[in-house]
Amino acid sequence: MFKKALLFVAVVVVCFTSLANTSMAYSNSNWMGEISDQTALSALSIPGTHDSGAMYESVYGTAKTQDLTIAEQLSSGVRYLDIRTRHFKDAFTIHHGAVYQNQNFDGVLNAVISFLNNNPTETVIMSVKQEHTAAENTRSYEETFKWYVNKNPNKWLMTDHIPTLGEARGKIVLLRRFAADQLPKGIDATAWKDNTSFEIHNAADLNIQDYYKVTDRNKKWTDTQNKYNEANSSNPSMLYINFTSGYSPGLFGIPNIRAISDEINPKVNQFFTTNTSGRFGVSAMDFMTSELASKIIATNF
Repeated sequence: MFKKALLFVAVVVVCFTSLANTSMAYSNSNWMGEISDQTALSALSIPGTHDSGAMYESVYGTAKTQDLTIAEQLSSGVRYLDIRTRHFKDAFTIHHGAVYQNQNFDGVLNAVISFLNNNPTETVIMSVKQEHTAAENTRSYEETFKWYVNKNPNKWLMTDHIPTLGEARGKIVLLRRFAADQLPKGIDATAWKDNTSFEIHNAADLNIQDYYKVTDRNKKWTDTQNKYNEANSSNPSMLYINFTSGYSPGLFGIPNIRAISDEINPKVNQFFTTNTSGRFGVSAMDFMTSELASKIIATNF
């Protein structure tokens, strides 16, 4: 009997050790590797960034939205990128509004593809949107986009539905915010509404909160928190994208981006300090940090 008791204790210790090791098996660079292939991207909590390439501004608070480079964001756990491109001379430059961000689409793709090659268990949802004024082009925006895709076609997943991790590992999943006539087209988000919360229903079901011109900060946080709670209690086949970002319109309409992130980001941090488990969709944030990404990632486990 004593030997059986010892054996039982040993088995329990091994089981708990195995569980503990499993819970600590991932890092921010490869956290998706711990999740089943059958899991849809819509069933996850995903750290994301708004205006992911915006790191430069001439006037403080008016254009910069991130401190981390694209490569640093991905290493920190970010798996949703919001890429805004100007169509200029048959190529894409990265812009936030009229402000050129001192990088081009090739640089973004090089960073993403390098990351995926080094971390093949991961996927990146990439929202691509046309920004600012097109100039000096001899082809359409869609044609230029296809030109970029054709450089590394095996790194793109252009499905129109929300894929599973098994489908998407090692690839960029396109969330398309530009018009396209040719197939494949990616996830169609062209019905995006301005400065509000809304749903899009086609081959993919999207539920989005993007109240960005923030005249009422209490409403901004209420909208953000409500969307988290809705995502956690709703059908996991719908992809929730919750923009915590925004700007406060100042004198002459000059935007103050940090006024919103300075107030909302600590509330998001507190939310994920309290809500440590569940499905909360994509958090598209300004000034994402590795620490906050870790809290969002942890809710998946």
